Amino acid sequence: MTIPADLKYTESHEWIRTEPDGTLTVGITDHAQDALGDLVFIELPEVGRTLAAKENCVVLESVKAASDAYAPVAGEIIAVNTPLTDAPETLNSEPYEAWLFKMKPAADATTGGLLNASDYAISIGEA
Repeated sequence: MTIPADLKYTESHEWIRTEPDGTLTVGITDHAQDALGDLVFIELPEVGRTLAAKENCVVLESVKAASDAYAPVAGEIIAVNTPLTDAPETLNSEPYEAWLFKMKPAADATTGGLLNASDYAISIGEA
């Protein structure tokens, strides 16, 4: 199971990369895509949508189950990875390249409470 050390993680299996401009790129982890199985449908949030921390904002459907992805912090959606709607299986083959959305965190939002790679590994029983 791949768990890149340079990312932050949520207990609900999203990964977060803080970009140089302070925005966040969000995707699902290798563990999440493996648990879901072959993804067949994805519904992404609207650009401009304001989210609360831990608010569900993405619907993922696979041959095995349906699941949601959540905002890691409060903020505004500034971009979505629209090619995923036509090729959701990209999340299975490239979970750390195939991001879901990018967001501008709210002024008081912090990623300090998110998990680092080793803590995430422990949380999924990989450590």
